[in-house]
Amino acid sequence: MSAQSDQAKGHAKEAAGLLTGDEDLQAEGKAERVAGEVRERTDKVKDTVEGGLDKVQHTLNDILDKAKKAVRRS
Repeated sequence: MSAQSDQAKGHAKEAAGLLTGDEDLQAEGKAERVAGEVRERTDKVKDTVEGGLDKVQHTLNDILDKAKKAVRRS
């Protein structure tokens, strides 16, 4: 299940708990909603880190290629 669907499901449970006076359902919904928010933020951080690592790897490969060419010329 996606982070956004966890959040939506949590919101629904939270609202249902509020409407029915079921505090346990409301708390369960809040927990699911917050877990979805945390998961979404974690996914964003993961994507950012992976993007940064890809750039670093590309840069290092470029440096390595240039070094190999320089060694061949000498």
